[in-house]
Amino acid sequence: MITIHLKKEQEFLKQIILKGHAEYDDYGKDIVCAGVSSILTTTVNAILSFDKNSISIEDKNDFVLTVLKKDEITTKLIQNMIHLLFELQESYPKNIKIREDE
Repeated sequence: MITIHLKKEQEFLKQIILKGHAEYDDYGKDIVCAGVSSILTTTVNAILSFDKNSISIEDKNDFVLTVLKKDEITTKLIQNMIHLLFELQESYPKNIKIREDE
């Protein structure tokens, strides 16, 4: 299962941590993993095209996205990404789980 942990500070999203594999199908054939990867890659690339200093990313064992700036474009793109991930969770509840912390 893919787990996504949303860490907030004062109702503002500060960090997103993604772990695991959806286990919907084999590696390379998993449409849930492909969906998460597409959503994440598109969002990160869009944010970085506007401001390379608005987020930091780490992709070792887990994927960690940290929001460094609270600007309108970054916020809207992150909100859209989260919305898409929640829609994916609704469609594949056995394969993706999103958890929010304050």
